[in-house]
Amino acid sequence: MTQKPTGGFRYQPGDSYKISDMLVFPLLNGIKGKVIDIRPANNPNLAAFDVITVDFENGSKRLFASKLADHALNQPVKVDESDPAFNPEVVFNQYGEQITQNVTENLEAASDLVRIAGRWFPRALLVDIGIGHLNLVEAVLDMNNGGPLPTRTLMEQIELPTDVNSKLTEFSLNLALEEDGRFDEVGPAGETLWYLRKLEPAGVQEPPLTLRYTPAGQAGEIQDEELANQLIKSVVDELEPESGKMDKADQVTISLIYPHWRAGTLPLTKAIRKLFPAAYEAPRVQFKFIDADTNDEISGWVVRTNKYVFGLRDWYQALDLMPGNYVTIIRGNKPGEVLISAGKKKPSREWVRTALIGADGGVVFAMLKQLVSGTLDERMAVMIPDVNALDTLWENGNFTRQSIDTIIKKIMKEQAKLNPQGHVHAQELYSAVNLIRRCPPQIILNVLQNRDWVSHLGDLYFRLNESDEEA
Repeated sequence: MTQKPTGGFRYQPGDSYKISDMLVFPLLNGIKGKVIDIRPANNPNLAAFDVITVDFENGSKRLFASKLADHALNQPVKVDESDPAFNPEVVFNQYGEQITQNVTENLEAASDLVRIAGRWFPRALLVDIGIGHLNLVEAVLDMNNGGPLPTRTLMEQIELPTDVNSKLTEFSLNLALEEDGRFDEVGPAGETLWYLRKLEPAGVQEPPLTLRYTPAGQAGEIQDEELANQLIKSVVDELEPESGKMDKADQVTISLIYPHWRAGTLPLTKAIRKLFPAAYEAPRVQFKFIDADTNDEISGWVVRTNKYVFGLRDWYQALDLMPGNYVTIIRGNKPGEVLISAGKKKPSREWVRTALIGADGGVVFAMLKQLVSGTLDERMAVMIPDVNALDTLWENGNFTRQSIDTIIKKIMKEQAKLNPQGHVHAQELYSAVNLIRRCPPQIILNVLQNRDWVSHLGDLYFRLNESDEEA
């Protein structure tokens, strides 16, 4: 007899059935029906078998054979087990997002279920967690510098009732904490950890000033897809999700732009995010950076909603890094750890593009010898001798109020002075524009390709037309 699956027996002509059996018909799109009549068949050309009448869910009735041994449908379908389509890992890697989305939508439609940290539970079975218990949790986290602490530790500290299932109590406390704005669930997928929101770093609670993007208005359409891809792949910018590329399966090297250097952050793009801890729902995830050269530990935060990783400002300063320095990110040896390295190159004096802030708030560039640590992307590198002056420009919003065309034209005019031919590379321009205003590379390229005051010279080189250069 065929094993009974959920909802009924799978129909096969060779099996025997009885009145009221529920059958499932895979070759009829999985439709279900109930056996309502059984009689002997009357076919002298075949061995004895039965005929069953099946009443389908849609109201129709049909006749089917049973106890018919010689029939093709009785033979199991031959499966090539080496076929990748039957490998769960392969299937999930290819269709996992869609499968997860479909399952989640169905679970969310069930009003009697609740979710926390990727787990679902019947609401009716939840334990009541009062405001007094939540106040105690706040006190415990406060005494532990905000956290993070696992739910089990919190349960032990606040002495929740022990006369109910501990797993049920744990889930109930997790739900109560999630619904209280004082607490933040910051654990990676599979681990529930709690943090006191008011003690999270300011750069985790909201994006640092230099990462806040104000849309640039009408920049124009993409004119050259190949050129756009070339620029986007040469940089790593969270405003361009497809930017950057993996060096190897488990590491990526990026060059810092000023906004991330100043904020102590890294961009979170598709090429990078797989190296960092993920989460089912938590918008923020705490983890550890490990300096690959010294083994020093650094507290890090993945800010998923705003697509950046926070916590490296002190590390950048300790290593005397600058915008344009290469930083390598490597998958950690343990869950919740990410290795990071700026290389071991000794400091040396090199000619570097240097940004100088004038008394009028304007930015000019000069090639000056500077003491450089680590390795540099020469196109992206910019030394800023007076960071405080640049901070003032950002705080006052001087350049946010100007059009992106005006900013690009000013920067091109200054950068052209550093090249005898007056050529400006789009990647250099992208780095320089981001000294004073957050802007993705695609917007800059769109402006360059859609304005009559700039000429394309080939590859990613452009030139400000003479009349505009003199203006």
